[in-house]
Amino acid sequence: MTRKKLPIGIQTFREIREDDCYYVDKTPFALKLIETGKYYFLSRPRRFGKSLFLDTLAELFAGNEPLFRGLYAQDRWNWSKSSPVLRLSFGGGVLKSRPELEQKIRELLDINQAALGIRCEQPTIAGCFGELIRNAHAATGERAVVLVDEYDKPILDNLTAPEIAREIRDGLRNLYSVIKDSDAHIRFAFLTGVSKFSKVSLFSGLNNLRDITVSAVYSAICGYTEADVDTVFAAELEGLDREQIRAWYNGYNWTGEAVYNPFDLLLLFKERQFRPWWFETGTPTFLVDLLTQRGFFTPDLARRQTSLELLSTFDVEQINSDALLFQTGYLTIHQVEEPLLGYWVYTLGYPNREVETSLNAALLIGYGADGQRAFENRLRLLQLLTRADCMGLQALFQAFFASIPHDWHRNNPIARYEGYYASVFYSYFAALGLPLTLEDATNHGRLDMTVRFNHHIYLFEFKVVELAPDGRALQQIKDRGYAEKYRAEGAPLHLIGVEFSRETRTVVGFEVETQ
Repeated sequence: MTRKKLPIGIQTFREIREDDCYYVDKTPFALKLIETGKYYFLSRPRRFGKSLFLDTLAELFAGNEPLFRGLYAQDRWNWSKSSPVLRLSFGGGVLKSRPELEQKIRELLDINQAALGIRCEQPTIAGCFGELIRNAHAATGERAVVLVDEYDKPILDNLTAPEIAREIRDGLRNLYSVIKDSDAHIRFAFLTGVSKFSKVSLFSGLNNLRDITVSAVYSAICGYTEADVDTVFAAELEGLDREQIRAWYNGYNWTGEAVYNPFDLLLLFKERQFRPWWFETGTPTFLVDLLTQRGFFTPDLARRQTSLELLSTFDVEQINSDALLFQTGYLTIHQVEEPLLGYWVYTLGYPNREVETSLNAALLIGYGADGQRAFENRLRLLQLLTRADCMGLQALFQAFFASIPHDWHRNNPIARYEGYYASVFYSYFAALGLPLTLEDATNHGRLDMTVRFNHHIYLFEFKVVELAPDGRALQQIKDRGYAEKYRAEGAPLHLIGVEFSRETRTVVGFEVETQ
């Protein structure tokens, strides 16, 4: 098998094709979009290939047939005709005010005018954009194609400054409303970004967009499928554990076929190391701050149930936690059900090991843990579990909370709540990528957490007490017979009751019974 160049960081279709890089053919999706509609919107997390897909569309409409030889579209597209393409991308730089946004838009409009050989006379941004679309149609005889990349980035860059974010949102709405008003002169329009702002707030003038974000047919429009990995990248697989590749990087799903993040796989093939390549390129500081401020119960990350309406509820004034986690790629869709009266229920969870371990490590810091100390604690936890040293766990669990400064507790009211202790405890285990089962159902109730590791099974029950331990946590495991369902596995069972003091903010009770 012949190895090709790895297109790491390359978002230009022409460069990939002319430099003989690996390319996963997305032209079947492009043709289907063009054949079945006109206005589209797609939300995908960062570094998922959105910009490359838009560039592919641009080359397709421009009629650059040599770039498509050997691809699905080669014999299925009319290369004798081309369309004028207008491209707007807000991916570069950070805009910190409405005037900076307007200056950027004018730069983009100037670039498009130069590319098309058209000069606009209208003084306003909306007027110039509309004139550019009309004149492109008149000059070529073909209706224009409008492609907008990173449509939401100017807003996302300012979410911590809501007033500025609102001003920028209004400026973008003024721009995007032109698209609908130019319908007679547009052949095709495609807008893409990370988030999905509500139509009322951002697309009130463009309510004819078809949102394909959670369309099963287009689930794999960006990213690599299992088949892509085994065929296109077959030459890169030698020496790598295929199951480990799948566990680390596969699992992103938008109700159809699951995909890998392209950036992860390309870096894996380049460096031959399993690391959180995607996560490391952008620490989700805003996300971590928001979740910790809201006292988010981190064990819920493994399984969240919500509706499509809530997943689409995202705006400057209303940032839904589930929508933010889903749209940024830290949670993905695991299941879709219609249990009652036509209400669809979407079950979310981690896409893969990379996200589970990295996000929980980041959340530990958000919950007050010192980064270096938290890392050392995780290594120690792994060592103790490897030896099945349950009593050693007690001192370590106390260290989890002892390493959190008192000032953090004073400044964060979430430290008063029971969920805070369980969140810190859980995130230490999840940051190691250990196989966890939360609220494991038995015939007698639900156990807080089950951990399987190194042929041992650990059953945890958590309780928060005012000051002194009372032994209720371990007793509940025994009284309710939580261990019974595991006995048939023949592995050593460790029943562990952990009690936290609300007053001293540490572990005050720790009882173990091994069976």
